[in-house]
Amino acid sequence: MIDLYTAATPNGHKVSIALEELALPYTVHAIDLGKRMQKEPAFLRLNPNGRIPVIVDRAHEDFAVFESGAILLYLAEQTGRLLPTDAKGRSLVVQWLMFQMSAVGPMMGQANVFHRYFPEKIPAAIQRYQNESRRLFEVLDGRLAESEWLAADYSIADIATYPWVKTHDWSGVSVEGLPQLQRWMAACAARPAVVRGLAVPARRDADAAAVAKTGASIIQL
Repeated sequence: MIDLYTAATPNGHKVSIALEELALPYTVHAIDLGKRMQKEPAFLRLNPNGRIPVIVDRAHEDFAVFESGAILLYLAEQTGRLLPTDAKGRSLVVQWLMFQMSAVGPMMGQANVFHRYFPEKIPAAIQRYQNESRRLFEVLDGRLAESEWLAADYSIADIATYPWVKTHDWSGVSVEGLPQLQRWMAACAARPAVVRGLAVPARRDADAAAVAKTGASIIQL
């Protein structure tokens, strides 16, 4: 059994999608970011950086893993799925995983901050991060013109990237003129495990019931 400490953010959804794809049983501990639960001592013992998501693997001496990319690697390696075992195949997945971790996530995150949350509108900053996010989308579109998925097959690289790219409207970044990226987004969105993973953590009892009805493996706390 895995304990998942998470919130409804792109980084949180990476891990819930992976758990659903892998059909691993897990218990959800919803972290209220508005109440800064991620900064409380109990959470900081799991992740000193005070960020979601975190998993605790109860089957392996309550081993805690933080950082979403590290969690995806851990789950894939534990199960032998969503990550090739040959050196070149594994490297290709890890390359695109790192592309998301180092580029897509941080640039879209900054676009969100300056476009949505910063108290002062700074047009140069907004334009800089939106333009860079769009450039990264073009890189993804180019890759997806060569391959159905980011690596040879559907993998943790796709799982890491999709929850961010799907929020492009919130960041103020267009996907118009990127047909392969749009094709890939539709393919990810159509996966039942992705649908279930994006519903975690359920915000209301009705949400939890709807998720359970689809066959999800979560236990909502």
